[in-house]
Amino acid sequence: MRALLVEDEAKLARLVARGLTEHGHVADVVGSGEEALAVAADGAYDVVLLDVRLPGMDGFETCRRLRAARVWTPVVMLTARTAVVDRIAGLDAGADDYLAKPFAFDELLARMRAVARRGEVPRPTVLTVGDLRLDPASRRVWRAHREVTLSAREFALLEAFMRRPGRALTRDELLEHAWGWDSDVASNVVDVYVRYLREKVDRPYHERSIETVRGVGYRITAGHADGHTDDGANDHAAGRAQAAADGDG
Repeated sequence: MRALLVEDEAKLARLVARGLTEHGHVADVVGSGEEALAVAADGAYDVVLLDVRLPGMDGFETCRRLRAARVWTPVVMLTARTAVVDRIAGLDAGADDYLAKPFAFDELLARMRAVARRGEVPRPTVLTVGDLRLDPASRRVWRAHREVTLSAREFALLEAFMRRPGRALTRDELLEHAWGWDSDVASNVVDVYVRYLREKVDRPYHERSIETVRGVGYRITAGHADGHTDDGANDHAAGRAQAAADGDG
């Protein structure tokens, strides 16, 4: 496979590049995040090996910018920083894996193979549908430039929608994604929370992004000008009672 190695420590970069070459891979080496952004956008790589400690822009920010630029090449972060908070920062920045230095070279090769099998699957760090943005790491939501405050359950439901834009989701699917597969919550509670979401992310902005799909459930789209809509809450009173019993809303 072809790898982009982003490492400013020259000796380590040579050792890793040589090891990759000896195992039949192609390794291109750059020493900064800025170079990585320029090269990764133009090159066809199977994996990016990204050091965290880089001059100027660090590895976390480099990874975030790669994902923001819609570069979906799998990323393995390499670092001597092994604290849990650092691993979380790397994964939340859009990395696919995290390998602590010093590492066994065979393990590096195995992790490269594992992430390369996933391919260039879109996995943005911030989910976007139209002018609606959701950050799973910070658990924040914005409509255009205005932040929207959601409860934990509303956030979970909106995240379920925004990870599958344009796809019609049944009430049972939404229950599983936002409440859990073993939840004993009635399916009409979904209608209540869809209403809550519409009141917070759509109606104040004269948008209709959460749509009812008759006979199926709901979907989220980029939205359009508000107008008459069937909000799908067939048994609103019963659903609101269920929502109160669920303890959120």
